[in-house]
Amino acid sequence: MESYKFLPLLGRILLGAPFLMSGLSKLGAYAATVGYITAMGLPLPPLAFIISVVIEVGGGLLLLSGYRVRFAALVLAVFSVLAAVFFHRNFADQNQMIHFLKNVMMAGGLLQITYFGAGAFSLDARSDRSALSAG
Repeated sequence: MESYKFLPLLGRILLGAPFLMSGLSKLGAYAATVGYITAMGLPLPPLAFIISVVIEVGGGLLLLSGYRVRFAALVLAVFSVLAAVFFHRNFADQNQMIHFLKNVMMAGGLLQITYFGAGAFSLDARSDRSALSAG
């Protein structure tokens, strides 16, 4: 298994990068994003916009760096399921069904990270090694 210890890093990149990109793209489309949130009937669309950007950008960066990934992955998993339920619930539209399932699958991968952690190539592993050598 030693030769596969890069896989958690690859998994974090594949899950974290889309969240980071999505959050950053929202910054350039404030009116459209708030309008979409409003159309979905969520309360306080400007606040929901800020929360979603913070979760996506912050969570994406935490996953990519491998820092505090268990917490970040759990928050992103909950966020993914909520986004699926509130924004992709029109199952008559095949595109919405695909997005719903994509969000559920991302949540599944994020829950794996929540349980198993960041892996060898991460700031979490580095801090664990520092704590062991200091103790």
